[in-house]
Amino acid sequence: MMNAMKYARTDLKGMTLEELEVFFRARGKERYRARQVSRWLYQKRAGEISAMTDLSRDFRQELMTTCRISSPPAEQGEISSDGTEKVLFRLEDGEAVESVLIPDGSRRTLCVSAQAGCALSCLFCATGAAGFRRNMTSAEIVHQVCHAALRLTERGERLTNVVFMGMGEPLENVPEVSRAIDILLSPYGFRLAGKRVTVSTAGIVPAMRELANRYPVSFAVSLNAASDDVRSRLMPVNRKYPLREVVAAMRSIPLQSGRKVTAEYVLLSGVNDSPADARALARLLSGTRIKVNLIPFNPHPRENFRSPSPASVDRFRDILMGAGIRTITRERRGADIRAACGQLVGDSAGPRDRGKTGSRGREGVKNP
Repeated sequence: MMNAMKYARTDLKGMTLEELEVFFRARGKERYRARQVSRWLYQKRAGEISAMTDLSRDFRQELMTTCRISSPPAEQGEISSDGTEKVLFRLEDGEAVESVLIPDGSRRTLCVSAQAGCALSCLFCATGAAGFRRNMTSAEIVHQVCHAALRLTERGERLTNVVFMGMGEPLENVPEVSRAIDILLSPYGFRLAGKRVTVSTAGIVPAMRELANRYPVSFAVSLNAASDDVRSRLMPVNRKYPLREVVAAMRSIPLQSGRKVTAEYVLLSGVNDSPADARALARLLSGTRIKVNLIPFNPHPRENFRSPSPASVDRFRDILMGAGIRTITRERRGADIRAACGQLVGDSAGPRDRGKTGSRGREGVKNP
């Protein structure tokens, strides 16, 4: 009975400033109340309405009877030997998702999940192999950011970047991801610059164009092949949005205010890592300012692909760079705790069998 009453209350977390303004106006409250509450939620990371001390006692009491602030518990946390941190959140319906915090010098990048599981079934990704369960709400997406930001503040650090590179395809959940981006960019939210937020996608072309027109965020697009034949075998979504359409959409995104468009390319030994593949990729991206991010395959128990040798990775990179394509090799981060790219799955198959994240990269880095 208590749980039913709890969930009947309006969850303030995940609401944009505009939504909070509408919510309070409908209740006869002043517009500035939305700004106050938004700051408490996203800048002070309040977990309880009672903590909002610049609201009158009567107003707080009124809110507590009709509203709540969701806070899915962090059930598990693991720290990699390289400092990468992975956290598993238990959502209110029992689903579990993971986020990953990646330290890199003064940067603190949080990789967030947008879905529990993923429906795209990319062959090299453990998340897709685990199957799709549901979309996440903006409250659940933003909670990952609140949790990380609060922990960093306690250490005297701050969150600098957010990347939608965790579990799921963000552009299959556009309404909730859009609300989360709104909150990340808002001066009354997390106050991040657009260039500090990156959306990773397998190439959902209409949604990519829509989001690019609405927000000045960066995009990382999974290509993983230079031909439709190979890409369709690796990524079934290519049958709906083939390479030429995806690259055309990438080319159409205006690069301004530090915004970037990156082509992500998971290297699979004997599948897409030959010199011919590199030359074909260079031709595909010729004349663009698109940067290539090479990601040597991160093994997981759900698939038998192999990662190429460091020499093969270097050869692939050198061909691209020789063709004038800016290229980095992503440094593997968090692989020992299954927090590297392609390894997040929540707890759907046990605590040591999960898969997908971001990592850091340096120009010309070799795969360790």
